[in-house]
Amino acid sequence: MVRMRESSEMADSFGSYTAGGISDAAAVERTLAGEREAYRVLVERHSAYVYRVAYRMMGNSHDAEEVVQEAFLRAYQKLRQFAGNANFGTWVYRIAANYAIDRLRQKKNEESRREVSTRKPESDTEADPLNRIRDQAPNPERLAGSAQLATKMQQALQALTPAERTAIVMRHWDGCGIDEIAEVLKSNNSATKNTVFRAVQKLRQALKPFAESRGAARAVAES
Repeated sequence: MVRMRESSEMADSFGSYTAGGISDAAAVERTLAGEREAYRVLVERHSAYVYRVAYRMMGNSHDAEEVVQEAFLRAYQKLRQFAGNANFGTWVYRIAANYAIDRLRQKKNEESRREVSTRKPESDTEADPLNRIRDQAPNPERLAGSAQLATKMQQALQALTPAERTAIVMRHWDGCGIDEIAEVLKSNNSATKNTVFRAVQKLRQALKPFAESRGAARAVAES
């Protein structure tokens, strides 16, 4: 009877975890007390949101999954540093954003080294990410539909610097305030506003051919 009662209590406890019926603060407290199952509640509750952010920043599912895994691993390792009065979702979001910035900068450096090693001696023109986008993208006349707009937007995001991409994703996709973005970028508010502004201007420039071609197509259809 005792053994059955103990098993029932364990099942009830596990069921409460899988149902996610505890608050973030309680899950953090239980995790710190040694109940590792409690941390799974936090992962399941916030992983989808963190993945969406990571995908927008990294541009592909493989790197986005890496960012999510690393973010939750780092959050677990630093859980005792977590301020209980803060929001766990916001905290792990910042960890993911910071790690994504590091990975983007690392990849950019790797790409720069490959470009230098493969560059032709007679060509000394600096590689322009926006030029690369224009070369790889279809002609404006062939751009049509939301799927192509999404592709064009992703290409434009990839052309931004890591800081610009982080700023635009946090500001215009996730609705974060300038203070929060500045904290992630380790910058001041004025510089962060300028970063957001530059990112918006670059995206508008990159998407301008698409907008113009759509407008021309509508004019032809209506004439």
